[in-house]
Amino acid sequence: MSTALAVGFAVVALVSLGVAGATMQRAHRLVRGVDRAVGRLGGRPAGPNAPVEDHLGALDDVVESATHRAAGLVPSDRLVRALNAIPQGVVISDERGRTVFENDVGAGYAKARHGDALVSAAVTELLAAAAAGSAASRTLELYGPPRRTLVIDVYPLPTESGAAMSGALAVIDDVSERRRLDLVRRDFVANISHELKTPVGALALLAETLLNAEDPVDRARLTQRMLDEAHRVGNTIDDLLSLSRVEADQATEWEPVSVAAVIAEAAARAAAAAEQGDITIEAPPDEQLWVRGDARQLVSALFNLLDNAVKYSDPGSSVVIDAHQEGNWLEFSVADYGPGIPSRDLDRIFERFYRVDRARSRETGGTGLGLAIVRHVATNHGGVVSVDSREGEGSTFTLRLPALPASTPAAAAAVRPMATNGPASTDAPDAGGVRSKPENERSAV
Repeated sequence: MSTALAVGFAVVALVSLGVAGATMQRAHRLVRGVDRAVGRLGGRPAGPNAPVEDHLGALDDVVESATHRAAGLVPSDRLVRALNAIPQGVVISDERGRTVFENDVGAGYAKARHGDALVSAAVTELLAAAAAGSAASRTLELYGPPRRTLVIDVYPLPTESGAAMSGALAVIDDVSERRRLDLVRRDFVANISHELKTPVGALALLAETLLNAEDPVDRARLTQRMLDEAHRVGNTIDDLLSLSRVEADQATEWEPVSVAAVIAEAAARAAAAAEQGDITIEAPPDEQLWVRGDARQLVSALFNLLDNAVKYSDPGSSVVIDAHQEGNWLEFSVADYGPGIPSRDLDRIFERFYRVDRARSRETGGTGLGLAIVRHVATNHGGVVSVDSREGEGSTFTLRLPALPASTPAAAAAVRPMATNGPASTDAPDAGGVRSKPENERSAV
């Protein structure tokens, strides 16, 4: 009996020792797993002989630290709204390259197809490089349409200790408009340098020739050419000043302006050139139309359209001015029967210094700035300018501006004579609206 009892106790002891040993082995494996996790999260594991509480405490510390880092990578609601308000795309990734935040613009590139898909691929590639600790930048040319230029800058995001990287930041900036403006500026500088250098060089050469000329006929001829070149320089400078004034004048409160007065003033300014070229300017009937704007700018725009039409019209032909209201818009149109404009040039004729026929422009004294002035006046007034042209048939330029109803009290109260060189109607419009004369009463200037 006692022997059996002893054997039983021995078996129980052995089983208990086995269970305890297995439990200790599992505990050791658990501790080693905790230490490995602590190490992967950037913490310092407890020593091999440290109690279990120390191992668990190390794990708790490293988890808390990782939570703080994650909170730092994921912006707050206020910061999210701020990042969504900027025009650049922002993408933030963690240390493994996984995206943890995108603002609205950045998310748009990630979901895009075709050309914009190249942006998403480039961002992913650069973020992976930045997560390894190196900043980078790349410029992408997307040929569209429309053609765009994007600059992607990526920056590594180190941890608080600086010993490792907690992620990376990518900023996607669309610099297309900036590049376009830089190109326009460079072209402008090059063009104005050429436009001024050519006549100034000619003046120097003519003056040198004039010094050695003894024949009165030659002297008179050289003097006249010098005068022409001096006028060419003066016209270029005058147009530059006009364009600068129009670009700088961004007033938002306009006054009611009589369309008849604008047409009369512009036609009077162009009358001398038209008479010299045997061109007839046909003005519309004296309709009581009104537009809200700046009278000086409107006269300048219409004069430049007239001057352009006169220069490119054949002797004995006519230039037709028209003005009519369509709903809330008023349209000025200037039509000529000249050589017309090739279709390849239609998209560029409103650029500064752009000329369709450079040889003829030099002969007529054109500066290449007139249509640029018209475009800026239209923009200032919330309108547009367009052209319809066919080679060999002529061109029609249309200036479309917001109209002022003729029957409004503001239009009637603001009637004031403009300083014109020709007749301009300043009668108040009828209460019933627009008065018009028959088409066969169109006047000629």
